[in-house]
Amino acid sequence: MNSTTVTEAKAPSSESASHVIVERRGNAGLITLNRPKALNALSLSMVRDLTAALTELQADPAVMLVAIRGSNKVGRPGSSDALFGGFSAGGDIRYFHQAILANDSSLDDFFTEEYQLNHLIHQYPKPFVAFMDGVVMGGGMGISQGASLRIVTEHTRMAMPETNIGLFPDVGGGYFLSRCPGHVGEYLALTGDVIGADEALQYGLADVKMDAAQMPAVWAALGAQTFASINEANTWLASEVGQSDAALIQPDSHIDSFFSLLRVKHMVDALEKAKDDRWAQKTATALRKRSPLMLHVTLVQIRRARQMTLADDLRMERDMVHHSFYDRPGTASEVMEGIRALVIDKDYTPKWNPSSIEDVKPGMADEFFVSPWTAETHPLKAL
Repeated sequence: MNSTTVTEAKAPSSESASHVIVERRGNAGLITLNRPKALNALSLSMVRDLTAALTELQADPAVMLVAIRGSNKVGRPGSSDALFGGFSAGGDIRYFHQAILANDSSLDDFFTEEYQLNHLIHQYPKPFVAFMDGVVMGGGMGISQGASLRIVTEHTRMAMPETNIGLFPDVGGGYFLSRCPGHVGEYLALTGDVIGADEALQYGLADVKMDAAQMPAVWAALGAQTFASINEANTWLASEVGQSDAALIQPDSHIDSFFSLLRVKHMVDALEKAKDDRWAQKTATALRKRSPLMLHVTLVQIRRARQMTLADDLRMERDMVHHSFYDRPGTASEVMEGIRALVIDKDYTPKWNPSSIEDVKPGMADEFFVSPWTAETHPLKAL
């Protein structure tokens, strides 16, 4: 394929089609998330479009590598605009809130299909390059952490911030956070703190750091090369773009001294007792603002996931997200209250239940890990 061909993923609506731009240039399949007004937050139609595009590109024998980026302005298929500037802020949480209130069953479809997409990316047989510029959070991590080459820049702002809204780090978060060095995974999962490129490299959540200004040229180069095989594409990427350096991945002894402790209460107590440590005080304050129940759920999730395969972790998270939205009626769940307080009403005063870390009783988190399905009926049984 010497000439550039541009096709859009088959989409259920013209609106969603404009949100996922798929191009074939040379031997590369290039995907642009194009919903900049929503920080490229993922909708159900976008998840479906991405799945369709990746499946088509995987089956195309002329495609030797795939790359994905986000846009920070409205793009045009085939244009030369430098669209970089924001990857994806995650899932569309306003939709989550509306779907529960409307008893909309598409919410179940969203999580099932999103997790299937996450699994597809982690298992992708061709080189998959994620240009993780700007905001990379939540669902944006889910579609980039499985990439074979994860590129970050000086503008990267990375997080799994789900505990801010009374949820847990899903989209495979249990799997990839639990594999960070030491106990960084617990720290990132519980606090939802935002990290930059250097920390992402240290924690094993990125492979290569690049100046943001170089990204358009590298993107263009991907589509200008001729690769005879997947191995040839991998070799070119390693020599021209870069590859992971295991020596950069290091634990953080300061984080470990707190987040290796057995329980959330032990962690918060230790942080609060470190009076002369500004980071510890700030971290303790942040944890006190999160849903106490979901902090406990999240800690169990990360520590269980360390011993799990990706597929088992995603099945566990599918169980957890069901409980998160449906165990309490209507708006009574922690996640519905979190979304209300931070996104809908914006009063920033969620009324968590239980209200404090000290009020979470032993066993309260256990119900989140009981599957509402049998192995034969689980929506992710095929993974």
